[in-house]
Amino acid sequence: MKKIVLTGGGSAGHVTPNLALAAELKRRGWQILYIGSHDGMEKAVVEDAGLPYKSIATGKLRRYLSLKNLTDPFRVIRGIGDAKKILQEEQPALVFAKGGFVSLPVVKAARKLGIPVFLHESDMTPGLANKLCFRDAARVYCNFPETLASLPAGKSFVSGCPIREELRNGSREAALAFTGLSGQKPVLLQIGGSLGASALNDLLRESLPALLPHFDVIHLCGRGKLDENTVYPGYVQYEFISRELKDLFALTDIVLSRSGANAICELLYLQKPALLVPLPLDASRGDQILNARSFEKQGFSRMIAQEELTSERLVRELLTLYEEREKYKAAMRGSNQSDAVAYLCDQIEEVAGKAEGGLA
Repeated sequence: MKKIVLTGGGSAGHVTPNLALAAELKRRGWQILYIGSHDGMEKAVVEDAGLPYKSIATGKLRRYLSLKNLTDPFRVIRGIGDAKKILQEEQPALVFAKGGFVSLPVVKAARKLGIPVFLHESDMTPGLANKLCFRDAARVYCNFPETLASLPAGKSFVSGCPIREELRNGSREAALAFTGLSGQKPVLLQIGGSLGASALNDLLRESLPALLPHFDVIHLCGRGKLDENTVYPGYVQYEFISRELKDLFALTDIVLSRSGANAICELLYLQKPALLVPLPLDASRGDQILNARSFEKQGFSRMIAQEELTSERLVRELLTLYEEREKYKAAMRGSNQSDAVAYLCDQIEEVAGKAEGGLA
């Protein structure tokens, strides 16, 4: 049986596209192993999806000063050794790396063993982990045509974002039963990624008295960010949702979100109008700002800078988004962006076939 290793972690954006590929690869007869960190968020998500999971040591790649920068290179070296041992045991035909610091040791180990590596970059500009892996990759894929200028020439391609087909198959009734909401008002969903968005969390909770007369609110606030003191009829909050997410999307009318590439590509795929609030420059490398600008320019979403937001402005923007929702849906229906799953799986099978089973 053909075998592939998937890797990537640290945030949902580095995991959920891999799960989309895994579903199609399993249908095509592939055996799948996921390599992640010992205690990263990806472990629970991958195991919840029913995929075998093995963990390695990892070190975070920081762009800022930290004492951990002195020790983490040794963790990366240890991780390469861990990954090499796993790959030698598993003999995969190919490694598909989605990014995040956990992918670096796996890619480096695969290169040492002669295993073909595919990288996928979601954001407009490549992340540091992927940049460090460019020379080790057989092919590099991305979401946005603009990204090609930042990728290695001759082996980089626009694929789009792998999206889970199951997200289209949610049940509004199941979501009402799960959340306990009445279904009598439009539904606003806030998503801030698996790590949550503290600034948005605070602002949304502050705005609930003004929002709840107009919307029921589903709040995915991130692990450890529940607020048990915030209790209102029509408001429900969860740290993180996996299996029921498709149902929540089926119930949702508009979305308040950060603008990580995978998250907004899912919103495009599902045609959900969104107010995007990208991470500010002092908390990111600016990729979310570029992503949000691209979607706003194409008419898919509204965008506002976090530093411009107040509770009053947030409520006003969300009410306008809802009133104009059909305009945004029409723009998304006219998009020529397609799901990348079949394309990438075809690419994987092509290169794996040439490699004759991996470690040869």
